Amino acid sequence: MKKMLGIILLCSIWQVQASYFDEPVATEVPAPEQVLGFPVGEWHARHDQIQRYFEVLAAQSPRAELEVIGSSHEQRPLLQLVVSAPENLARLEQIRSQHLAQVRGSRAVSDDSPVIIWLGYGVHGNEPSAANAALVLAHYLAASNSPEVQQWLRQAVILIQPSMNPDGHDRFALWANMHRGKTPVADPQHREHIEPWPNGRPNHYWFDLNRDWLLLQHPESQARIAQFHKWQPNVVGDFHEMGTNSSYFFQPGIPSRNYPLTPERNFELTRILAGFHAQAFDQRGQLYYTEESFDDFYVGKGSTYPDVTGSVGILFEQASSRGHAQESINGLLTFAATIKNQFDASLSTIRGSVANRQALLSYQQEFFQSAAQQARAERTKGYILTESQDRSRLEALLQLLSQHQIAVYPLTADWQYEQSTFRAGQSYYVPLQQTQYRLLKAAFSTEKSFNDNTFYDVSAWTLPYAYNIDFVAVNREPGRAAAEQPWQAQPRARSQTMQAGGYAYVLGWQDQLSPVMLQAMLEEGLIVRAALGDFTGSTPQGSRSFRAGAMVVAAGLQQHADWFFRLQRLQERFNLPVHTLTTGLTSRGSDLGSHNFTPVRLPQVLVLAGPGVNSTEAGELWYNLERLAGISPSMAEPERLSRLNLSRYTHILLPDGDYRSWKESEITKLRQWVQQGGVLWGQKRGAAWLVDAKLLQAGVWTVQDMNQLIPQHDLRYADREKLGGQQRIAGAIFSAELDLSHPLTFGIPRRELPLFKNSTLLLQPSQAPFVNVATYSAQPHLAGYAAAEFIPRIAQGAALVAHNLGQGRVIGMSDNPVFRGYFKGSSRLLINALYLSHGFNASVQIEE
Repeated sequence: MKKMLGIILLCSIWQVQASYFDEPVATEVPAPEQVLGFPVGEWHARHDQIQRYFEVLAAQSPRAELEVIGSSHEQRPLLQLVVSAPENLARLEQIRSQHLAQVRGSRAVSDDSPVIIWLGYGVHGNEPSAANAALVLAHYLAASNSPEVQQWLRQAVILIQPSMNPDGHDRFALWANMHRGKTPVADPQHREHIEPWPNGRPNHYWFDLNRDWLLLQHPESQARIAQFHKWQPNVVGDFHEMGTNSSYFFQPGIPSRNYPLTPERNFELTRILAGFHAQAFDQRGQLYYTEESFDDFYVGKGSTYPDVTGSVGILFEQASSRGHAQESINGLLTFAATIKNQFDASLSTIRGSVANRQALLSYQQEFFQSAAQQARAERTKGYILTESQDRSRLEALLQLLSQHQIAVYPLTADWQYEQSTFRAGQSYYVPLQQTQYRLLKAAFSTEKSFNDNTFYDVSAWTLPYAYNIDFVAVNREPGRAAAEQPWQAQPRARSQTMQAGGYAYVLGWQDQLSPVMLQAMLEEGLIVRAALGDFTGSTPQGSRSFRAGAMVVAAGLQQHADWFFRLQRLQERFNLPVHTLTTGLTSRGSDLGSHNFTPVRLPQVLVLAGPGVNSTEAGELWYNLERLAGISPSMAEPERLSRLNLSRYTHILLPDGDYRSWKESEITKLRQWVQQGGVLWGQKRGAAWLVDAKLLQAGVWTVQDMNQLIPQHDLRYADREKLGGQQRIAGAIFSAELDLSHPLTFGIPRRELPLFKNSTLLLQPSQAPFVNVATYSAQPHLAGYAAAEFIPRIAQGAALVAHNLGQGRVIGMSDNPVFRGYFKGSSRLLINALYLSHGFNASVQIEE
């Protein structure tokens, strides 16, 4: 195959004079058009075409090596092209090892150490100039014979990730190409420039992968972060697109919105590199700007995560043609022109990095040395994480920290600190004194006060809050109570084998994997009852207590002759404890034949997903239903509601969205479906619509109501942005108080539950009894920015309300319980709604 490829390429060798650069290059290295069949920029290259070109290039050029570092959800390869001088590639692992030794300070920065440059393209699939520019860049670096490029390759190792979101990239490329005419149509109203819902920006599950650097919910991000820490690059280029009527942006961004733990030297180096970008654009008379947009605050995105982990991250934003050509206020904007700008910015990044190689290498070493000094000076020595009931949720957080190179040490003996005792086996120590000090501080931050209260993205992301893991800062180390070696993921010890012939079998409801196992049990045809209260049953080993929510498989109810074998097989698969009960008589709580053990039925879930619905939140519901309940839901556009057969669904979920187009006949259809036994869930604007439609008995404080709480008198025109920041909760964390006796809260370990809020819309508590499942705490603000005027109102609000409607249930939530896929703690509210909604009764009067 390789020989045949060489013959084909030799037959097509020609002198390339590329339109993206003005110098002749080596003809033995194929140009992109020789492999693609068209010049770069004439069509939108698909991911498989990009992959094919990189494969050909790596096969023909001694300057390039191609790696497949992972796969996307849709099984597209995630690519990384390593480009350097042949002599560097011959000792690449040695270079990498020496570089990491320099980073850690165990080796001095030598005069000949290469600078490591990471160039990441296309994390947003519908920002295509980036991925297509990677084609041009790879060809240029592999084929150019200029002395400058030769110097770059000797003094740098360049890592090119051409398409960090290949699923979204192909979704957009297909759309743009299918609407391309013989002559590109530049009319902004042309269909090519108006993508359909959910568009190509997100990945397969409609997540924004540029918000996932810290959260690591997706394989694309996990592969990227593994390579990041493998190489610890000095400079990271993060290439994006913005609105068509913009020009070109490169950092520095707005100075007052930088993350405070990023060293000032980082911004100095960013400004130095900006001079190289400016020079490149000045030579061509291209418009650009700095310091007026974007920020470097949220540490979970591509230009900021590097800043708190020792690299210099630089955001690039190119005005988008959103197709092949489009009119703009700056004239005709062609796809080829956007690629050219991204290519030039890529070259200026390399040029500036090589010119400042020693400064960048020294800065990175100083970054970690200063981190160690700052950690030693901290009064806080670290954090203790504690979770006694849900090993899966705890280990999910530990695994996430491990992926970020943050060491966590199990307590091997009980440890007393102030008035608390932290138990061995369920408590873990996270010392501040470690390499990733700054990232660790950011991940555990509970800051609520900021110099600039206007945020491009979220202002809080506290990881233990997201996972609902109890944590406390400690001012001394646990010493010998902590293990010498950090936690590492280990296979879970096998649960005790179930004994045949039992009266019943019990699965606890506390573990995050329990709902996934329950779903599998229901799919296997097992008959399951949920305990609506705590009880103590008799096992072969003696009495054992079970918490409310425990799932009971009573032998006398089963319909299949091989039911025990099915249950046994599932217990082995999920490796969760399933306890054998020898009798239906309990020593505490209801006996197993009581009505306090309610039937659990197999959910059939419909998620409204389509135009008018927040695609990100619909995707988050889809993703979390699969991961946390093992359910792949049906999805349908709101406009099709009148034509849907709702009788096949047990649950309908309304993500945040605009449902005002539904007519009275459609509202009646939903009401009748609920009255016949359906469970209707709405969150954020979905919940507000349920109130307006008189399906949910609650009040709403609207965004407009909340805005009136912010003083608006004596404002100058220049105060517009400040006012907008005050009126917006971009992303903060609040505490809710749960009614732990309510079935929708079963399995949640504590009364206080952190919730993520990125909207000011707020449900008002119901006056009816037993309806308010969760209300915000009296002092609700845990982390992030929210205007002081909002806090008292939020403290009066309801987070979750639920009640009967006929034989069915209606549930409304002020917030998104599965924000960005990593809020595992609050996700249990949604999961409980799938299995336990018919376990509560709360009657209300609703005027129709």
